[in-house]
Amino acid sequence: MNKYEETVKYIEEKIGDIKPKIAIVLGSGLGILAEEITEKIVIPYKEIPNFPVSTVVGHAGELIIGKLEGKTILAMNGRAHYYEGYDLKEATFPIRVFKLLGIEELILTNAAGGVNTEYKPGDFMIIKDHLSFFAESVLRGPNDDEFGPRFPDMSEVYKKDKIEQLEEIIQKHTGRAKVGVYAYMKGPTYETPAEIRALRTLGADAVGMSTVPEAVVANHCGLNVVAVSCITNMAAGILNQKLSHEEVNETANRVKVIFKEIIKEYISL
Repeated sequence: MNKYEETVKYIEEKIGDIKPKIAIVLGSGLGILAEEITEKIVIPYKEIPNFPVSTVVGHAGELIIGKLEGKTILAMNGRAHYYEGYDLKEATFPIRVFKLLGIEELILTNAAGGVNTEYKPGDFMIIKDHLSFFAESVLRGPNDDEFGPRFPDMSEVYKKDKIEQLEEIIQKHTGRAKVGVYAYMKGPTYETPAEIRALRTLGADAVGMSTVPEAVVANHCGLNVVAVSCITNMAAGILNQKLSHEEVNETANRVKVIFKEIIKEYISL
């Protein structure tokens, strides 16, 4: 708690009386939304005590507080991942900081690989549920009773009413709103074709290396969570081509304007 309180105090000193209720985490290649925020205060992660610093291309590594669609929001322009060498408590540290800052709703975004063969690069998939069999639990170890119970319920991590609102907006903008199951894998390797076949059998529609630990911590803290994946590539074995992070960023760049409009409209509700 000392670390959380130190971080919260530092941020509050920077933002004064500003009290955002909505936080958004911007994934790989999706930082364009940060350009839309006005009256903003920008704090590089490296300046924030105890804050994990992003090292991945496409993650700017800055906390932004300002106005979007008339709402005061807090945005993480980039995130830290388990595969960068952080343990999961470090990677999700910002989520509990958000809770202490008074955040009530968390919007998670990511770039993901399509597992469902009916998907195509450029689609947006709202996460209705997730699989996370292949990584340790982010809540492993002594429970933080200040934030939530030892055994939190996981039946509705992603809020149904929020999913419905976002689905309607994505359908309006793209005509192809997807709602599916996201599989969390540790990375940094992309999955093998056999792993993708297994995930599809288990019911996964998309796969990625983030978001689930953040969603679990947010759920533990009692935050309202909605999450959306930009399908930036088809997962291993579906197409006869190798996977690359360049493809991820290229697809995100192609659809970033639509993504920006979708999130702006959602925040305006």
